[in-house]
Formats: sequence, structure tokens, C-alpha cells
Amino acid sequence: MRISTSKSEMMVLCQKKVDCSLQVRGESLPQMEEFKYLHLTLTSEGKMECEIDRWIGAASEVLWTLYWTVVVKRELSQKARLSIYQSVYVPILICGHKLWVVTERIRSQIQVVEIRFLHRVPGLTLRDRVRNSDIQEGLGVELLLLHIERSQLRWFRHLIRMPPARLPREVFQARPTGKRPRGRPRTRWRDYISRLIWESLGIPQKELEGLTGDREVWAGLLSLLPPRPRPG
Repeated sequence: MRISTSKSEMMVLCQKKVDCSLQVRGESLPQMEEFKYLHLTLTSEGKMECEIDRWIGAASEVLWTLYWTVVVKRELSQKARLSIYQSVYVPILICGHKLWVVTERIRSQIQVVEIRFLHRVPGLTLRDRVRNSDIQEGLGVELLLLHIERSQLRWFRHLIRMPPARLPREVFQARPTGKRPRGRPRTRWRDYISRLIWESLGIPQKELEGLTGDREVWAGLLSLLPPRPRPG
């Protein structure tokens, strides 16, 4: 296999910045802090926050691009605006959400950009002083955070049922060795999803293997998933 040095870059995955020199046929490859692969942006620190912020920003740009021509256009019916919200706005906003670690900051950001669009669907503004929950109930839309959590739990069941040799399963079960840096450890997706299942469904981690094996039982549990309280 031949490597094109003019088209190749390198990146070191580490919580602290590390300078590394890699040469191919005497030419040094440039070291990058970010690397975009398909629709995903990978960072040298291994964080997802920048990627999540990027999609939230992209959804906001879509909102303002369509604002006068679609969102507040009186000729469009409420059903048409809601269809655009569900088919265009939401997929951009939550792209890649199955692997997110949803912190309180991210929850708050999603709630803000979600209701920013939904306010305009029935033609309301902040001056109308209508509660967000009343708007969502009137439109018949599911809470976006609840949709995210259901999708994450569906992916978790799929992940648990994979053969042990599959790469996603190996990554999920991996236990890195070595000394971690000082300070609070990051929340891993495995810890986040276990806490989500416990807080939302009351299921301890040791019982998950048996429940995920039955598709109907797992789907029934997800249908009972309650909306989590808003921060503050």
C-alpha cells in the first residue's frame, strides 16, 4: 500500500496535547487537533462537546435560513411547518446523538433550540407567555430529549446483543490500562447509559443482559420511559 504524503495527516489521541513526529519516505506528516471523517469531527482530546455544539449551531443556521420563507410564512399551514421541523430541523440537530453523553449543559442547549422552532410553528412569540409544555402538547410532538434517550437505549440493546468479536462491542467492553491524569475522570458512555437506565427505568446493571435479550420486553420498557425533569 502506498501512502500519499500530500493527502495524509496525523492526530494523537490524548487528553493532554502531545507533539509527535511521523515521517513517511522522509516527509513529515502534519499533526492535526481536529479531523473530519464523513459527518463526524474527531478531536485529539477525544471529546464530543465540540461535535455536539457544531450540530446545534448548524440547526440554528437552518432555522434562520428558513425563517422568513418557511417558519413564519403565513401561507404555510401549521402541519407543513411541523413537517419541516421533524424532517429537516430535528435530524440536523441530533445527528449522531446515539453516542452522546448528555450533560446538563447539553440538555439545556437542546431544550432552547427545540422550543425556539416550536414557538413559531403555531405562530407564537415569547410575548404570548405560553408554557413550553403546553406548546409541545398542543402540537403533539415528543420531547426531543426523550426521543434521544429512547434512541440511545435502543442502540444499547443492539450493542449488547452483538457478537463479542464485533468492533463496537469490543470498544464498549474495553478497559483501558495505565495511569490516568489528575482530576475528575470523564463520564464514559458506558457509565452514562447505565445511570440513565437506573434513573429512568430503575433497572440495575446486573439485570440488563437478561432484559435486552427480549425485544418485546425492552420495547415495552422504552414506551414507559418518563421525561426527565428540566434543570433548575
